[in-house]
Amino acid sequence: MKDKTRTVSGSKKDVKTASDDVSMEMLTVKALNSSDAERYRDFLENIQEEYFELDLAGNFTFFNNSVCRALGYSAEELLGMNYRRYTANKESEKEVFQAFNKVYKSEEPLKEYIWQITRKDGAKRHIEGSLSLKKDLSGKSTGFRVIARDITERRQAEEKFHKIFMTTPDCIAITRMKDGLIMDVNMGFEEITGWKRSDATGRTTYDINLWNDTADRDFTIEELKSGRDILHNEFKFRRNDGSVRAGIYSARPININNEECLILILQDITERRQVYEELNRTLDILRKGISTTIAVMTSAIEMRDPYTAGHQKKSADVARAIATEMGFAPEKIDGIRMAGTIHDIGKLSIPAEILSKPTKLTDIEYSLIKEHSISGYEMLKDIESPWPLAEIVYQHHERMNGTGYPRKLKGNEIIMEARIIAVADVVEAMASHRPYRASLGIEAALEEIEKNKGILYDNVVVDACLRLLRDKGFRIA
Repeated sequence: MKDKTRTVSGSKKDVKTASDDVSMEMLTVKALNSSDAERYRDFLENIQEEYFELDLAGNFTFFNNSVCRALGYSAEELLGMNYRRYTANKESEKEVFQAFNKVYKSEEPLKEYIWQITRKDGAKRHIEGSLSLKKDLSGKSTGFRVIARDITERRQAEEKFHKIFMTTPDCIAITRMKDGLIMDVNMGFEEITGWKRSDATGRTTYDINLWNDTADRDFTIEELKSGRDILHNEFKFRRNDGSVRAGIYSARPININNEECLILILQDITERRQVYEELNRTLDILRKGISTTIAVMTSAIEMRDPYTAGHQKKSADVARAIATEMGFAPEKIDGIRMAGTIHDIGKLSIPAEILSKPTKLTDIEYSLIKEHSISGYEMLKDIESPWPLAEIVYQHHERMNGTGYPRKLKGNEIIMEARIIAVADVVEAMASHRPYRASLGIEAALEEIEKNKGILYDNVVVDACLRLLRDKGFRIA
């Protein structure tokens, strides 16, 4: 080898080849002249990727400067070095041998092969390369060509991600989109589903009966194919022991090695669901208890004030219709209806002779009537309820411009539920007959709230009430 060498690297370091059988004519794939060979050599020297050639025994016969930088050796040290010298360990040596042997036997390139190496300074690095067979002009295999790049940082990031993936308490599975084949699962998956990683990987979600209702999976696939992620969907899943559990899952498509996959994140909410259902049962009992109590209170009020019998119920019906028109949640609508049913509960503290007086009230008598908002609040403030009943009753005679009573609240100081009761109360009272006056009529009531919209009454509430009574045919029963 010493008596027959020549320079082939494009650098000024005078790197030598082993012999003329690795001539530049072969490296340049039948280059027609030395100018072509020179351009080819310059290209190899200036690319960032590592390019090198090995003989059939795995010894360096050619390499560019990037290989020297990657391994930390000089060109003189690398020339003729065997791959075993810079391969990280015995296991890696075996894997590298198998990879090159596969390329040699099949004569097919091997892409994206990962190879762990050890630099001259002892640092471990990972390279990803494409391996192909090198032949002479007669077609005889003479060695291997490799184009590689350092992927150490990427590999470290992948290992960090994998550690997070494996240790997160949520259940995570990565499946193939087309058939549900499980490609990987984490420890959370093992804990929640009861399936060991080794048993689940390589099987489909159908094989392990993960989907208690396969329609859930079909729906998920269709949604993902339409471009929408699945977020926090409730479903039933089946554990390894056959038990069915309640869960919430989110799903998102990902591409792994040019294949459509699905990342599935699952939480077991069985216990939470049971607590929620028990809470709902308790709330139902509480609601029924409150309803019964309120019905008794309402009867007591109407017995003491027969002239306004039914006013609270009718006001509650109007208030509920307004809240529904405004798009409130069912739970909030229930609270408004309940508050409307007892908004005059404070009248229990007012002398019956004032409540039932058929003639106009004196100023003193009217001032006593106005105390019913405060009395009602005092009666209700200590009662446990899912709704702010006491505060609604307290505020239902307040007005948006601060001219109401008892606290002269204005604007946003008045809660929305009380603003709704205020409009319903006025409309029902003006539209109904009283012993001391005839009904003023529904149109007069609507003119009142329309005229004072934004002054005494909330704009949005008035608009909803007008739509109901003028456009949608709602009637006060």
